[in-house]
Amino acid sequence: MKKLFILLFACVITSCISLRKAPTNFTYRIEVAKKFKRQFPKELAYIFEDPKDANEFYKYIDSKFQLNNTDVGLNVPIIIDNKAYFITYHEAEIPDKKLNLLGIAVDATLVANELDPVFDKGYVNRVGHWFLAITVYDENNNNCLKSKYPERKNVLDYLNLLQNEYLNSHSL
Repeated sequence: MKKLFILLFACVITSCISLRKAPTNFTYRIEVAKKFKRQFPKELAYIFEDPKDANEFYKYIDSKFQLNNTDVGLNVPIIIDNKAYFITYHEAEIPDKKLNLLGIAVDATLVANELDPVFDKGYVNRVGHWFLAITVYDENNNNCLKSKYPERKNVLDYLNLLQNEYLNSHSL
């Protein structure tokens, strides 16, 4: 029993405990953006993970719609089936956070023996994942991602194409 306790204690001490995990394994989601990430607006949005570097989506939107760095990401006019729509995007990071128990134990032992800590408070490991939330409105300011919106399928098809084109494009 004592050996089992020591083995279990050693496993716990040498492991990392996950404090927060970013969402994974989805192509896109249609949901109220604020429920996905607090800093997003309280609007229905098309959300997907952005694996590219910072400002790549900005550059992509600026180049695709020839905005010349003017109002990029804010009510960008698009045309779907000869009808005008406006897209706005927001981006935010959701980090994975892990607590390093081994670092805490080693530093506690060193401090108890009147030595300087080695990890110097680097007990939490963070790895970021970036997400984009795209909202689409028509000329009458109706959210086009609502399930009862008549042209929703066309808008979703367009957003899928936009996402795939962006993810498969090279850096500009």
